[in-house]
Amino acid sequence: MNDDSAHYPPVDPVKTGLLGRCPRCGQGKLFDGFIKLKQECTACGLDYRFADAGDGPVVFVILIVGFLVVGAALWTEVNINPPLWLHFLLWIPLACGLSLALMRMLKGLLVNLQYRNNARPGEIDRG
Repeated sequence: MNDDSAHYPPVDPVKTGLLGRCPRCGQGKLFDGFIKLKQECTACGLDYRFADAGDGPVVFVILIVGFLVVGAALWTEVNINPPLWLHFLLWIPLACGLSLALMRMLKGLLVNLQYRNNARPGEIDRG
């Protein structure tokens, strides 16, 4: 993964991940569509087959959006006490919008951190 790191200056994995850029060069796009990864970087040719974010982005999105939306809904219910239809009108679109926005950013972040830390599936060291 990091065999040719001397040819490319190090990039900030957080910045490039949140912007959906290549973890090696920081220029090429990471995604082909909304959250589907491209086969390789168009700028430096890095093969993205190493990347497997798994369920990590989904877990973070659930925790972050759940905390924000449920907290805001509870605060609104206690302090303002609006009708139930207004809760539905406010919190369901907010939860969906935040989830979609965060999913792409967090998947890019986890793929970039996976490249930066040379993460790979677990191995048993029998040596």
